[in-house]
Amino acid sequence: MTIFKEIVDEEYLTVSEAKELLADIEAERALDEEREMRYELARAIEHVNRFAELSAEDARALVEELSEFEKVEEATAYKIADLLPRNRDELRAVFAQERYSLSGDELDEVLNAVAKYA
Repeated sequence: MTIFKEIVDEEYLTVSEAKELLADIEAERALDEEREMRYELARAIEHVNRFAELSAEDARALVEELSEFEKVEEATAYKIADLLPRNRDELRAVFAQERYSLSGDELDEVLNAVAKYA
């Protein structure tokens, strides 16, 4: 017998948005002294605290701006907002798995958008 799990809903989040959500959970857990924080939750909080560079609002605004570009899909926009590439090589690495590549001008446009927030 196997147990199948069904995906009910799926939504992309930036690391900054996850940090905001996990901070609320951490605060809630801190109020209840008897309730321990699970290892996975503690590691997730540690991860987002280490790697979130933007505020949640700035991260959302960057994703919206990146989504306006023709060749930047939603998942890629979130990845770029998390990684904040600083040069063309870093940005090309984000697009490495795509079936297309961006021209130099397109790369520069994306990098200029990232530079506004980084």
